[in-house]
Amino acid sequence: MGRLEGKVAIITGSSRGIGNAIAHAFVSEGAKVVVTSSSGTNVADAVAGFPPGSVHGRVCDVLSLGEVQALVAESAECFGKVDCFINNAGISDPFCALAESDPDAWGRVIDTNIKGTYNGSRAAICYFLRENPHGKLINMAGSGTDSGSNTPWISAYGTTKAAIARFTHAVAAEYRHTPLSVMLLHPGLVRTAMVSTENPTPELQKQLASFNTILDIFAQPPSVAAGLAVRMASGWSDGKTDIYLSALSGMRKKRLLLTFPFRKIFNRIDRQTY
Repeated sequence: MGRLEGKVAIITGSSRGIGNAIAHAFVSEGAKVVVTSSSGTNVADAVAGFPPGSVHGRVCDVLSLGEVQALVAESAECFGKVDCFINNAGISDPFCALAESDPDAWGRVIDTNIKGTYNGSRAAICYFLRENPHGKLINMAGSGTDSGSNTPWISAYGTTKAAIARFTHAVAAEYRHTPLSVMLLHPGLVRTAMVSTENPTPELQKQLASFNTILDIFAQPPSVAAGLAVRMASGWSDGKTDIYLSALSGMRKKRLLLTFPFRKIFNRIDRQTY
């Protein structure tokens, strides 16, 4: 039996990238998973990559509280319950300085990441309080979360991740008297479409050499974050809350930095986009 045998999880933004890796890790550990995206095509393509009956796909715009509430209700009806909700859906702003930023694009990052996390958290906790008092809520940290983690050129994204951390700690404190587990997961630096350099902005073109070096040193496959997500959703977190796990902890950063010259010499740098 897997560590998540009999569990049901909703993972927003899970048709590709980190969310999709987490979904696959959950299924391999025995869970049923609800895969979501704002794109119906992406949902269908993602569902096709799983064993039949292991996942349910649904189109969901996390900016709509009503759609997220309907997602939770449909998931519970489909699989009988919901045990874990992961607010993974998120976007980043184009790589540029503030004076050159597009106010609408900057605002979309704020809305999607912060309001989307609020909507998912509210819908999940309301369900857990009614139906499953031992439910687990996992929100996603990122660059900008940790003290000293600066995010020039992607100020909207960094702002949202700092805000999501504060939000998660606050919600954990609000429901500390319940059996709910409210947790924060930092997936580390992963090469996804969000950090793609295929169509660089003019500012990114200027910074590309140093940016690619940072990716070469610190980027990891999403399986690292997925493994931490499995642990958080398992019995390991029962009776615990306000947990923060990072795929790019201080110790791991040091190891990646120290091994970089050897990985470069022996061509062991993973440049795959997930």
